[in-house]
Amino acid sequence: QLQLVESGGGLVQSGGSLRLSCTASGFSLDYYAIAWFRQAPGKEREGISSISLSGRNTNYRDSVKGRFTISRDSAKNTVYLQMNSLRPEDTAVYYCAASNTPLSSDYAPPYPHRRDYDDWGQGTQVTVSS
Repeated sequence: QLQLVESGGGLVQSGGSLRLSCTASGFSLDYYAIAWFRQAPGKEREGISSISLSGRNTNYRDSVKGRFTISRDSAKNTVYLQMNSLRPEDTAVYYCAASNTPLSSDYAPPYPHRRDYDDWGQGTQVTVSS
């Protein structure tokens, strides 16, 4: 089973930046569509960004569009989420998730749904102070 590990979370001031990483051991992420989710206290887990299996397409939830960037580095077997202009409302545990059965190799939904992803990391905490 694919095991994902997130890293890069931390405490940052409003307006700051963080880069989250999602890595896997034993499996190439090139065979998976990847999405980032987040869950704030007392709220449901929401999908915020996705990158297609092909890597050609990316997409974002409206609330992070223009501030967050998802990307792949095949050589490092890593998917990144660059987060800029962070806001206190971005505070959450961030998870990466993988699917090897996307609708197509170029499919990247703006609002990824939990049911479409089979493998999950343990999460990394992001806290944005005002």
